[in-house]
Amino acid sequence: MGQVKIYGVGEILNANKKRLSEIVHSCMTDALKLPAEKKFHRFFPMDREDFVFPDDRSEAYTIIEISLFEGRSAESKKKLIELLFKRASEDLGLHPNDLEIAIFETPASDWGIRGVPGDELKLNYRVNV
Repeated sequence: MGQVKIYGVGEILNANKKRLSEIVHSCMTDALKLPAEKKFHRFFPMDREDFVFPDDRSEAYTIIEISLFEGRSAESKKKLIELLFKRASEDLGLHPNDLEIAIFETPASDWGIRGVPGDELKLNYRVNV
């Protein structure tokens, strides 16, 4: 299971929303082996005055927060981060200084999905990759 939140300055984030979603999803399927149909993304385009960040970032500054069931290896999470930086740079021209990624893992039992706790779900994929 993976839920993604993406924050950025509204005009820039909205212009790149579709492609950024495709990039994030491809990285998650490649690094975490998520099934292609497991795509849960939410975008938070913000007014510039509501999105405070350091002067050494540009208006393209983007934050990606990924919530996951715990259990992925450090290697698979590092691979996800590596792929996100690489593909966002190559496909969108997003400089690594303008991208921050945070991965949050919680026990599956702390999730509620389709009427049951996450640890009671019947998944068609492995979490421990």
